[in-house]
Amino acid sequence: MTFSTSLKSVSPALLIKEKRLRLNMTQKELADAVGMSKFGDRTIRRWENGESTPSNLELKAIMSFPENVPFPNNSNAKYKVIDLFAGIGGVRLGFHQTGQANFVFSSEIDKFAIKTYKANFDDVPLGDITQIVETEVPDHDILLGGFPCQAFSRAGKRLGFEDTRGTLFFDVARIIKAKRPKAFLLENVKNLKSHDKGRTFETIIQTLLDLGYAVQTKILKSKDFGVPQNRERIYIVGFDKAQVSNYEDFQFPEPTLIPTRVGDILEEQVDSKYTISDKLWEGHQRRKLEHIEKGNGFGYSIFNADSPYANTISARYYKDGSEILIAQDGNNPRKLTPREAARLQGFPDNFIISVSDTQSYKQFGNSVSVPVIKALADKMLEVLNNNN
Repeated sequence: MTFSTSLKSVSPALLIKEKRLRLNMTQKELADAVGMSKFGDRTIRRWENGESTPSNLELKAIMSFPENVPFPNNSNAKYKVIDLFAGIGGVRLGFHQTGQANFVFSSEIDKFAIKTYKANFDDVPLGDITQIVETEVPDHDILLGGFPCQAFSRAGKRLGFEDTRGTLFFDVARIIKAKRPKAFLLENVKNLKSHDKGRTFETIIQTLLDLGYAVQTKILKSKDFGVPQNRERIYIVGFDKAQVSNYEDFQFPEPTLIPTRVGDILEEQVDSKYTISDKLWEGHQRRKLEHIEKGNGFGYSIFNADSPYANTISARYYKDGSEILIAQDGNNPRKLTPREAARLQGFPDNFIISVSDTQSYKQFGNSVSVPVIKALADKMLEVLNNNN
């Protein structure tokens, strides 16, 4: 049935509701996803109840929202991969783009992240990793994990593997110990290296070394890989010495030196709901002055299209957008849109955003810069492909 035919034969109310249910979206999520204004969910509710009727253009925007999975798994790919602390799949996407990754297992606890993951990969991650028995994880060649940086209260006692018990890193370590992947990639905030005067990081690395892996670490910047964001993260790469004879060949990717510009990720038309209110703007300015008087550097940051890069987007961006505000002529600055936040992390435009704006900001703030992961994946796979 074509779109024009369906308009004549089925009521818009039924079309919209059936579409939304197929997408497994709330009215709020659908309204945000198709770019409706601040109270778009109320409009959709009226449409579904038959209280009002959308224009043909509005109906087409909803009915055209993608339902096909943009990044289906390649079950015939060379390497079996698992995705731990999967989030919305940023690390997975970087490896997916190589064409050499067959994902056989994933784990994520956040229900909204799982919804986004499902929409893009047609894969529903299992939940709480602490409840997953390591022997039940499928055999795999590569383990991926952006584990949260919980406090390592026992770190520094030089107890190795036992030091990590009670932390989420332990769940990574016990799976590595049980399944012996050829390689792993772990990601975390750069401050992991200095946490507890370096003892936390030392414990993590020593645990991985004790498991028989050759380990390298490096802090990489997103802006060095074509992403206009000053995001620094530490990456830990390991190869099993018993399975990978050429592990010493691994080298971290060099910066691409591709010029970056904030304007490259900005949308041409942006709804006024992303412009911050007078009250919030006044509060931002007042707090920044207070910080300056105290000698602090904290406060909002404004960027424009010609800025080479923006600050790091965080999971708290949904609250007030203070770390990245976009200048607007003759108006208060605005927040990034969810699509712009996705682009700021290097997600392609066919990545489906299937949750509300608030959840989108949390998800992209918690995610990784995909081009950095792709560059790492290429280097890791180069070693594995040349392994005798």
